[in-house]
Amino acid sequence: METQQSFADHAGIGTLYLVPTPIGNLQDMTYRAVATLKTVDLIAAEDTRNTQKLLNHFEITTKQISFHEHNTQERIPQLIEKLQTGVNLAQVSDAGMPSISDPGKELVAACIAANIPVVPLPGANAGLTALIASGLVPQPFYFYGFLPRKKNEQKADLAKLARRHETVVLYESPFRVAKTLTLLATVCEGTRPIVACRELTKRYEEFARGTLAEMVTWAQDHQLKGEFVLLIGGNPDKDEPETTDELAQLPVKAQVEALIAAGDKPNVAIKTIAKRRNIPRQSVYNQFHELNTNDEES
Repeated sequence: METQQSFADHAGIGTLYLVPTPIGNLQDMTYRAVATLKTVDLIAAEDTRNTQKLLNHFEITTKQISFHEHNTQERIPQLIEKLQTGVNLAQVSDAGMPSISDPGKELVAACIAANIPVVPLPGANAGLTALIASGLVPQPFYFYGFLPRKKNEQKADLAKLARRHETVVLYESPFRVAKTLTLLATVCEGTRPIVACRELTKRYEEFARGTLAEMVTWAQDHQLKGEFVLLIGGNPDKDEPETTDELAQLPVKAQVEALIAAGDKPNVAIKTIAKRRNIPRQSVYNQFHELNTNDEES
């Protein structure tokens, strides 16, 4: 158990500031974000060239250091050492909130482990921006982010997401939107409401709203540009047994994991799968925990 008083005197220890940047429109940069980037000693940026354009626009002269997914392990010890000597550090991603589908979480965890204060600033976020204008139920919602790249993994994850009763928020590139919607249609009914948002906060911001079947046709008929946020309306059937043909074809362990990912506790998920497959609960337990499963896998 520990507590952090963000703005207390930390006796020569620096502070990590998590600073959101605009997702398109530079006017969405907050006064506090600009002031923070001007006053810290160093900025850790996902892409220093991209961030330099932002700094130039706001006449910020603070030095940068690169911090991205490919140099995380190398940079973290260096940044922790700087913070421990009193350097105040701001971390930014190319757009939006650090750590949300962007680098940051590892640095935050390392700072917390080293008892270095972490101060978050509020600001732009693509998922929430899309959600509040989608017309879908805004709460509760389930943020997923980017799907995995492999098709079989995408299909398995979409099968889980299609069962959720909350509005689901996905991030997707313009090159994969049509394929993602088509794949979703294989595990989800065509009447499910879908909203596709692109170019958020920019001049060509667009919201496409319709059923899944309509959205598949729309995506196939249009040349799509800009980064997308896809929102999937929640499963309206509260009494659905929460299983699909896709789920039933998965190994027992994967079926249990799917229920856990959907919010069930492990013991509840094990009991549910045992009942659905009409097999002993202990057998499901063993397969889930990989205990003596050689003769039980089915």
